[in-house]
Amino acid sequence: MSLVSEVTPPAAVVPEGGSAATLKIGPINPAVPVVLAPMAGITNMAYRRLCREQGAGVFVSEMITSRALVERTPGSMLLIQSHPSESVRSIQLYGVDPKTVREAVTMLVAEDRADHIDLNFGCPVPKVTRKGGGAALPWKRTLFRSIVEEAVRAAGDVPLTVKMRKGIDADHLTFIEAGKAAEGAGAAAIALHGRTASEFYSGNADWNAIGELKSAIASVPVLGNGDIWSAEDAVRMVEQTGCDGVVVGRGCLGRPWLFADLEAAFRERAGESTHHSRATPSLGYVAATLRRHLELLSEFLGDESHASRDIRKHMAWYFKGYPVGGDLRSQFAQVTSLQHLDDLIGMLDLEAPYPGIGAEGQRGRQGTPKKPALPHRWLESQELSADEQCTVAAAEIDASGG
Repeated sequence: MSLVSEVTPPAAVVPEGGSAATLKIGPINPAVPVVLAPMAGITNMAYRRLCREQGAGVFVSEMITSRALVERTPGSMLLIQSHPSESVRSIQLYGVDPKTVREAVTMLVAEDRADHIDLNFGCPVPKVTRKGGGAALPWKRTLFRSIVEEAVRAAGDVPLTVKMRKGIDADHLTFIEAGKAAEGAGAAAIALHGRTASEFYSGNADWNAIGELKSAIASVPVLGNGDIWSAEDAVRMVEQTGCDGVVVGRGCLGRPWLFADLEAAFRERAGESTHHSRATPSLGYVAATLRRHLELLSEFLGDESHASRDIRKHMAWYFKGYPVGGDLRSQFAQVTSLQHLDDLIGMLDLEAPYPGIGAEGQRGRQGTPKKPALPHRWLESQELSADEQCTVAAAEIDASGG
């Protein structure tokens, strides 16, 4: 696929050859071993469609709280919507109570709303870990295993996977034990973000831990997550760790064409032919993609004004490294409609070439290392006490990450 400077919707990648897949998630065999990571406020149906127009993979929903789904809240029902073009409907759930998680999975399967379900045990946000949820939960090994077992049982033939972190901090690592427990409970794949909860998104992801987990898990795929900023990073992770595929999160913020790069790189690695070269989008191509994003958001939300407000957070990511002045960037960050966006695009130098290194590298939140917020005396035992059961029950709130 060539990247053009005209403001036209990007076309889908149509490479030659068969499948570069080395990844199987139950019956799901994606064309390339790439998964879009669930990201709060980002990976809604519109963004998943935008990424799929660029390249192949498995594209996962925003994280959905199992309790909210069981209660059929309007927000959760919106987030589980899929587009008819989504051949693999992938939904991520967050939960702390085995019964509630089971009910949420049962609902998704009974109503034929998902082809793949993922469980989030990677959220490092203090308001979640403070109550024992997210990345803090695998420390309570019996509770963790119970949640995965109940979910797998309810999922039936629908593959259920687990996404987690290394542990709470360097002194309380859980990823090997939790990975083996998930494997034993019937999970179809396990994804590991190579950081602890205390690291948040700071520093460098520990890819060695991904390799350790791969060596410890014999029967199901292991996916690696963390610091994949380019297709070269993804291939390097697979070659360095032996993992079966990659999960890409912050690296695609403001550049969904990363999935074109990823598809081409994995096809090339598999010896397949592809006409795609490294994505070097002009500012005109960026503008076209941005406009397409707003179109899809408007369709998804059914409200152009709402969609315009939602897309504002993406502006800095899209224009990273490009010659867009501060005043104009501010105007983009206050866009109110498609027509307003078109007017602003008309003020750009659409012929401006790809800026190279300036558009590469890290993006999105990083945070700083910090002592994780945990329930009182949480680390004293890996079994859940009666008092802690009440605390954990309050952790099931609308939050995401990992």
